[in-house]
Amino acid sequence: MKFDELALCDAVLDGLDAMNFTEMTPVQEQAIPVILEKKDLIACAQTGTGKTAAFLLPLINNLYTQPRVENAVNAIIMSPTRELAQQIDQQMEGFSYFVPVSSVAVYGGSDSAAWDVQRKGLQKGADVVIATPGRLISHLNLSEIDLSHVKYFILDEADRMLDMGFFDDIMMIVHRLPKDRQTIMFSATMPPKIRQLAKTILHDPVEVKIAISRPPDTIMQTAYICEDSQKNSIIRHLFKDKTPNKVILFSGSKLKVKELTRTLRKMGLSVGEMHSDLEQKERDAIMHEFKNNRVNMLIATDIVARGIDIDDITLIINYEVPYEVEDYVHRIGRTARAGDEGMSITLVGPEEQHRFKQIEDFLEKEIYKIPIPEELGVAPEYNPKANRRRTRKPGSPSKGNFRNKSNRRNQKSRPRNGK
Repeated sequence: MKFDELALCDAVLDGLDAMNFTEMTPVQEQAIPVILEKKDLIACAQTGTGKTAAFLLPLINNLYTQPRVENAVNAIIMSPTRELAQQIDQQMEGFSYFVPVSSVAVYGGSDSAAWDVQRKGLQKGADVVIATPGRLISHLNLSEIDLSHVKYFILDEADRMLDMGFFDDIMMIVHRLPKDRQTIMFSATMPPKIRQLAKTILHDPVEVKIAISRPPDTIMQTAYICEDSQKNSIIRHLFKDKTPNKVILFSGSKLKVKELTRTLRKMGLSVGEMHSDLEQKERDAIMHEFKNNRVNMLIATDIVARGIDIDDITLIINYEVPYEVEDYVHRIGRTARAGDEGMSITLVGPEEQHRFKQIEDFLEKEIYKIPIPEELGVAPEYNPKANRRRTRKPGSPSKGNFRNKSNRRNQKSRPRNGK
């Protein structure tokens, strides 16, 4: 289905035409008509499905074509991370190029000048506020911010916001909003806590569910079955004679990210690291260097890198097997975008074999196992049943060891293909 078949105004369609957007993705096809009708929506869709355009386009259209209060905040879009907030803001700028709708991005990690810009945008009434929960709460606590005219409240990647401990912040913001509003919620997964949140803040929502899509065939998925002690040697071997180009290496631990960064820099590779210990200015600088090919390889944790949206990634490396199939699909889905080809390599340690077999079962295919180079030693046999020794996530409660989840607060390129 094409965008011009929707009830979008000419100004929005002109913007789409200028960016060569013609065909809608499945989530756009299902969600945009619902949002245009001003119904509440809960949508389950992955990163890379075009979900950002699915809520931005009808929002911009409705703000432009329907009465709105001037010099007032009319819409709030909540994002779990600074990086994702920045990218939504960039896409907002692209989609609204021919539409007189203003926006401000509100996120932490910036200097006092940025704080003042954010405060002025909130107080003078930017039409759309794109914010991380913690930063918006800070502004609400320290400044006179009027949210009484908000007509649209959008939660993007709601599951991640709850995982990061933002439930109380979200509810605090909700209590400041008018009850007569349209609420839209996008989430990559739909666990009970998300359904409970939806039940609390949405009114008679339409539900859209886009199944977890399998990675496209344009991604060559591969793996090394190895000992944990062989993983660093495999990374060294991969780039011994070849300089990486637009490579992202994922690790679940920021300590491991730091360690790998040091190791690869000693090899003379141009490497950038992304994790929650970095200041926002440092993250922005690294992303700028990576996008402009001055850094060839990015080593990142999931929670920081989730919002990274770069189209020409050539290789994804999973240093460990992700605990969730969805995370695996998210990670490798960052390559082979916009019809390009890409490759993924997953390093599978003995105790990770069972998790990797679950990924293969979901994909309904056997992922090609690259033989370990002889000089790196003997590799273990791939036998997921025999190696099923530990499947519990680190930090999850075991018998007699209950832990409360801590309330953790972590806080312009043109969009392509609606992503």
